[in-house]
Amino acid sequence: MRSEVEVQEGYVSVNGARLHFHRAGSGTPLLLLHGLVGSAKNWQQNIHFLAQHAEVYAVDLLNMGESERIRGLDSSLEATADRIAACMDALGLETSDIAGHSHGGAVAMMLAARHPHRVRRLVLFAPANPYCDLGKQLIAFYQTRFGMWFARQIPWLPRTLKATALSRMYGNPARVPQEALDGYTEGLHIPGTIDHVLSIVHGWSTDMKELRESLTLLAEKPVLLVWGDRDRAVGLASATKLRKKLRRSNLIVLPGVGHIPFEEMPEACNSAMKEWLTAPLPQR
Repeated sequence: MRSEVEVQEGYVSVNGARLHFHRAGSGTPLLLLHGLVGSAKNWQQNIHFLAQHAEVYAVDLLNMGESERIRGLDSSLEATADRIAACMDALGLETSDIAGHSHGGAVAMMLAARHPHRVRRLVLFAPANPYCDLGKQLIAFYQTRFGMWFARQIPWLPRTLKATALSRMYGNPARVPQEALDGYTEGLHIPGTIDHVLSIVHGWSTDMKELRESLTLLAEKPVLLVWGDRDRAVGLASATKLRKKLRRSNLIVLPGVGHIPFEEMPEACNSAMKEWLTAPLPQR
């Protein structure tokens, strides 16, 4: 059930480009980072609740959602993380809690590694990480000439096929919210979006190698990991190795849940986020 908290929309300039965001609430800042083909709309079942306890910003990363498309934008994890730091500057946020999903979770970890004093705590929903092998074949496919051609056809595929693809990201397809699909597909038609996604895919191996090397810098950062045990995209098995690097991490596993826990089980995830972000900081 949604609260009466008002969600506002706006834009800030990040390195000269217009970045779109949703904002609600007051208190300790919390930035929400979407996944590879997502948008700020992915958090619509969470932002109202979280805004009762924090000043929440759900952003559209550049070249995604309603943010500006910049041809040739550096899509690496490091560059994306640095742009989030610049976004925080534009929003007037010295520090913030950061929540990220999938590729957005990898961006959040890189942000905390490169700008440790800007990140208070992390909440990572099935974050892309160097210990997961599940998506290697799919990534290799989209790096081929045919795969790149196919990716450019995706925006024009029938909505029913896109809905089927989204349902595979859930542990129980019956739990897919009716409005959820738009948060993943609306921006795909904008020129430059697919090229940016393909650029991320092309640099995936390099990004994961650099993330692996950066994880030692996160050993003392408080991190909440949330995973579904039916995740077909970023396997739960990788959480064990990730936790060995993130020594101050907690792991919540949601049974029967897929790759997008905060959409599939919003009440459980909202409560877990509130408890984690409002509790006293863990002692070193």
